[in-house]
Amino acid sequence: MLKNSSKSPEIPINQNNDDLSGKKVKILLVGYNGANNTGSEARLHAIIADLKEILGENVEITVPTLNQENLRRYLKETENIKIVPLPSIYFFTMRKLVKEHDIVILVEGSCYMDTWTSALLWAFLWATKCANDFKKSSLAYAVDAGKLSSLNKRLVKREASKTDLIITRNYKSREILKSTGVTAPIEVTADCAFELKLNPENYNFLKETWLEAENNLVGLSVVDFYLWPVVIRPWGRSEDQYKWPYYFSRSPERDHQSEALANSWAQMADHFIQKYQQNIALICMEDLDEPLARKILEKMQYPEKARIFSSNKYNASEMTVLLRNLNFLLTSRYHASVLSLSEKVPQVAIGHDTRLKNLYKEVGIYEDYFIDYDDPDLWQKVRNKAEELLKSPESIQNALKIGYDDQLKRAQKNKNLLKEFLKISLNRAGTL
Repeated sequence: MLKNSSKSPEIPINQNNDDLSGKKVKILLVGYNGANNTGSEARLHAIIADLKEILGENVEITVPTLNQENLRRYLKETENIKIVPLPSIYFFTMRKLVKEHDIVILVEGSCYMDTWTSALLWAFLWATKCANDFKKSSLAYAVDAGKLSSLNKRLVKREASKTDLIITRNYKSREILKSTGVTAPIEVTADCAFELKLNPENYNFLKETWLEAENNLVGLSVVDFYLWPVVIRPWGRSEDQYKWPYYFSRSPERDHQSEALANSWAQMADHFIQKYQQNIALICMEDLDEPLARKILEKMQYPEKARIFSSNKYNASEMTVLLRNLNFLLTSRYHASVLSLSEKVPQVAIGHDTRLKNLYKEVGIYEDYFIDYDDPDLWQKVRNKAEELLKSPESIQNALKIGYDDQLKRAQKNKNLLKEFLKISLNRAGTL
């Protein structure tokens, strides 16, 4: 399963020793941690739960982050879970952290792509390179691959090949990595978030938060496509700064496109209210979606029928309960679809990158219910598909059930692959 490593010779696994609990292992989880992103939060909780189940409560886990305050909002620091600040220029600190740990796990789903920013991709590749330099085992855990520039393809080919094991969450990502020239072993499963355990205290979240919308609610999971990618600059306008030296891509043309996008979302929301008497949940799966959601609300004719639900305020468990109680979901966010799928929520995607496209293809609804964000007939197609599903939700629900069952079954393989990886890694280190 693992690549032939120059770090140390392969040591046969003792097949009779399946119990890894109680082993003193220090694990570094490298990802998009602390970004107030529901998907990243859901994945982080699911991955920590997997590690604790396999290694016991005493496993030592370190989570580096660019934003400690945000991360502490949804991850409790304990004796064995440490939150460590990561500076914007992360190279030295990341290298030091890798050296201090036994195993490095890449936990960000959008791992091998530069759709959002090359800076994140480089952080993941740097962590992999450092692990290889220090002869530490490394794993990419249920991740995605997507668009890459020519430079980044070369970097991915060189550095990702040094990973002991890459687990992708769809078949297309494995195809992309192999075509890029990555030689590390690759397994295919599905996203960790399919196994997110909800907090029982949140089961009545929607009823307690917005009782009158409980049975007539449409969700709009929005993304401002015209902010991306984040680019590296020595300076820029403060309102465009993500975190120095990272700035959103802004221009007069992009600002105009963003305004037009908000207008179109607002018109769609009003249509659902007028024709179908639905309430509207403006869902921000990342707090960066909030400015667009506020613009939409300002432009609506019936703003009293809409509310903003943001990952900045609500945790992944609460947001998942909301998503699973929708009559219909119109989404530009991958994890909005993932976290709603168990309840067969009828949905249409407005896609910007490969993640939603690949998910919809694997679930079997791509041809009918995925629309590219730059389609010239986008909003007419969205309206037609939305009306079809609001009138006859059963037309998609069988496909959603089959797709969900398949995704969940595949996601459940993650833990077995993780356990096998840990056994081999600990054998290498002489811990078993």
